[in-house]
Order: sequence, then structure tokens, then C-alpha cells
Amino acid sequence: MNPFEEVEANDDPRSVPESELQLEFVRSSGKGGQNVNKVSTKAQLHWNLEQSAAFTPEEKDLIRHYLANRINDEDEVFLTSQETRSQDQNRALVIEMLNRLVTEALTPRVARIATKPTFASRERRLETKKHQAEKKRLRKIEY
Repeated sequence: MNPFEEVEANDDPRSVPESELQLEFVRSSGKGGQNVNKVSTKAQLHWNLEQSAAFTPEEKDLIRHYLANRINDEDEVFLTSQETRSQDQNRALVIEMLNRLVTEALTPRVARIATKPTFASRERRLETKKHQAEKKRLRKIEY
């Protein structure tokens, strides 16, 4: 999704309904010239995870665990965006960021299957060790 396009209602079950989001706009730092002194373009998003009706308690626990560093004491997810000079673009970016984080949190992790090292990789490791040992042996001063 292009973050600069208009945000539409999303039917994806992994996205947060916009009715549950609280958006504020404050003065942004950074680029914008005199515009930053006059227009509030920084988007701040608050989403109360506990009161959300879109996710099951198990899904909320997964989201809570994955976004632990972005959740405050009131169980709210807090995100900001001030990448562009436009309120609408920052709004779209912060909503997209939340939906991407929620989707990542709810995507099951595939467990890594341990495999044995190949014969060639074991040989390479032993050759490297022999080379290092020889290098160090040649550095020693023999009396």
C-alpha cells in the first residue's frame, strides 16, 4: 500500500478498526520551514488494546507481548509519525504502521529446524583452524 494514498476502510481481519483509534495532531519538528511553526502535522495515534472488540483475548496477549515497548500503563498502544509535511499523509502512515505491527504480532512464527553441518562446512572450519594455528606458530620466536 502506498502510504500517500487515501486510507480506506480495510476488510483485513488483522487490521484495527478506525473507530477504535484516537488520532491527535501536534506541531512537528524537522523539515517544513515556517510551516512547522504554524501547522500541526505530527500524527499521534492512541489505541486502547484492552477495550478493543476486534481481537480475542489470546490475540490481545500476543499483541501485548510483541508491542510491549509501545504500550503504556493504560494498556494503550502509542505511535507517532512526522515523516511528511502533510497531516493526511502522516495519518495514513501511522495507521499503516499500527496495522503492520498488529499483523506481525499475530503471524505465527515458524520454528527453525536444526540441521547438521555439511561435510564441506566441517572441512572448511577445520582448514581455517589449521591455517590460524600455523600463522600463530610462525609468529613464535624459537631460541
